[in-house]
Amino acid sequence: MARKNKSSKPRIVARAELPTQYGKFTIIGIEGAKPTESAVALQHGQVKRGVAPLVRIHSQCLTGDVFHSERCDCRAQLEMALRQTGRARSGIVIYLPQEGRGIGLMNKLKAYELQDRGMDTVDANRKLGFEADHRDYRFCAEALKLLGVRAVRLMSNNPDKAQQLEKSGVQVVERVPCQPPTTHRSRRYLLTKKMKLGHLLEGI
Repeated sequence: MARKNKSSKPRIVARAELPTQYGKFTIIGIEGAKPTESAVALQHGQVKRGVAPLVRIHSQCLTGDVFHSERCDCRAQLEMALRQTGRARSGIVIYLPQEGRGIGLMNKLKAYELQDRGMDTVDANRKLGFEADHRDYRFCAEALKLLGVRAVRLMSNNPDKAQQLEKSGVQVVERVPCQPPTTHRSRRYLLTKKMKLGHLLEGI
């Protein structure tokens, strides 16, 4: 399936205070013209002109974020990102509805089923007819610009994420690793991301 060629300009539809165990955030709802274009931003501190905030772009993972699955490290990454942005002078966590690296929840569960039969996460996605990583960050880049962000310190292990932001007009001035401690259950998943998707992971 081809990625979209264009992304509509986003708009802020809601803004509220969100106190958390990681610090005080402002939660911001952002939407585009299309139903598939939406994001939630958790902002800590003020975005200042000429200063690159710490930014984590996190794709929704119901099984990990909500159900504490150990098949992946998504929840651990989210918690690490919230902790670090909560301590930063300015930081933003963008939460995107891109379940299963963009293939959707039901297809992700089908991929899990294939993984239980021996496939890795990349081969399972491809068996279902999708790209290994089906995500597109152009709308996310527009959402960051809407928040006044033109340059970021990107908290990510994924070079493709940084490249897509750069192509969409958001400068990545620094890549900050997002690698929480690995469990024995998630190690195979992380090794696949390193070997087949080029993620920058140390000690895996």
